[in-house]
Amino acid sequence: MTPVDDLAFVGDPPLLRPEADIVYVSCLFTWDKAETGRLAQAWHKHYLNVMVSGPAWDNAGHDFVPGLFVGSGVTVTSRGCNNQCPWCLAWKREGKLRETAIHPGNNLIDNNLLQCSKAHLGKVFDMLRQQRQIKLSGGLDSRLLTNSIADDLRSLRIKEMFFGCDTKEAVRPLARAKAMLDGFTMDQLRAYVLLAYDGETILEAEERLEAVWDLGFMPFAQLYQPPDKYIEYSKEWRKLAKNWSRPARTKALHGG
Repeated sequence: MTPVDDLAFVGDPPLLRPEADIVYVSCLFTWDKAETGRLAQAWHKHYLNVMVSGPAWDNAGHDFVPGLFVGSGVTVTSRGCNNQCPWCLAWKREGKLRETAIHPGNNLIDNNLLQCSKAHLGKVFDMLRQQRQIKLSGGLDSRLLTNSIADDLRSLRIKEMFFGCDTKEAVRPLARAKAMLDGFTMDQLRAYVLLAYDGETILEAEERLEAVWDLGFMPFAQLYQPPDKYIEYSKEWRKLAKNWSRPARTKALHGG
């Protein structure tokens, strides 16, 4: 996801630095905010204007500029989300869903693409039909999938698309979605699976992961991290997440 052009840097200023009127220091995770401040001071030694922002600083994500803070091919066509999932910060930071300008790209990272209007979705799919190796990485809401949308998805050259299955209640709508997604393989069908939220046990998490696998989706396990602190999980939790976040490892565990 990180840009790799000549004006993008990770970490401290290099010895050879480009001329610039302003430097943007972007921070994604809240537990990196202290490091963001240190980096801002380091860059300020060489540049007068240094701006610190990003999701960790509750930036609402206004106009999307391709390639500015994300790599080539990554695009966003909407911001915010109308859901208010307690573990998610998208709706708190960006507010209700709003549609934005559509820039070409093959990796779509909208928070909740399927909440967009039919007209907007049509334009997004038209843009994606011009792309190859398409990734829908933002996470699709299986409750909003329709047969018409499934047909549009089949018209695209999709490499992988992610759905969400963050609670046990999400398994049933995921099964409903799978019934509409015939023709797609498990390599194309992925599912984000949040682990260890709100007192969930390892056994409960493993049962949900197996349910997602049995439906024909490749799980991508993610251990819950709150915004105000970093949880150091046990060896057992880390092993579970590792086994279910690497497709080759997950397939090997199931004899594939």
